[in-house]
Amino acid sequence: MSSVRHRLPGIKLRIHADSDTNDMEGAFTPLDCLLPSGKQSICLIILNQPLDEKYFNVLWRKALLRACADGGANHLYNLTAGRDESFLPDYISGDFDSIKPAVKAFYEEKDCKLIETADQDLTDFTKCLDIMVTNIREQKLQVDTIVTLGGLAGRLDQTMASVETLFHARSMTDLPVLVIQGTSLAYLLREGRCHQLNVSTGLEGEWCSLIPVGGPCLTHTTGLKWNLDNQVLEFGKLVSTSNTYEPHDPTEGRKPVTVTADKPLLWSMGICMK
Repeated sequence: MSSVRHRLPGIKLRIHADSDTNDMEGAFTPLDCLLPSGKQSICLIILNQPLDEKYFNVLWRKALLRACADGGANHLYNLTAGRDESFLPDYISGDFDSIKPAVKAFYEEKDCKLIETADQDLTDFTKCLDIMVTNIREQKLQVDTIVTLGGLAGRLDQTMASVETLFHARSMTDLPVLVIQGTSLAYLLREGRCHQLNVSTGLEGEWCSLIPVGGPCLTHTTGLKWNLDNQVLEFGKLVSTSNTYEPHDPTEGRKPVTVTADKPLLWSMGICMK
């Protein structure tokens, strides 16, 4: 058994060593991670919500690091019943108020690292992500994306907590952090950059949205059916939900979507897994 305690002093979290301070963001394909042939190197966090087996099988196989946030271990254990020893996470972290005793005992017996994070000011997702960023840096892993399974279904307050973790992630790492569940993906776009999102993998659903969760955002886009031309997105005024992509020739694929905003802006998009 490997069990340790992990302290998170406030929210003075680390900036990833390869942070990009340029205004132009390189092209990014949000759904590349779900392609068996995708090129992104990923790390995986499993949250305490039901797992989609199709997503799980692709992501687990590709992940360089795999972690469960507290009760996420219950869902991993249930999904891989009978194959448990082939699906051992690198660590399980949390305050351990959600993981079932039998599940905890199983992973302890298999020498999985259990990291107790008792800080109640941060969610288990935030704390698990902080530990993952530390491991990526210490192990000098070449990672393109951190992918989270779960966090967008069930209780509204827990969904909002997932979004809040994406805001914390800005001070932890410059790596993209994605949250995926069901038919939705969420990704917080950083301010002051021109983001180019490739949306032609074949897994994209019909809808996409830009939501100014943290406050008013002066926004410019291309590649959408209803583009924003330096308009302010703000709750109570204008929010770009139920948007879709610019019409395109199916033989050529969609053009990339570009987004520039002066504040962090939540990009969400539909997933249509084959």
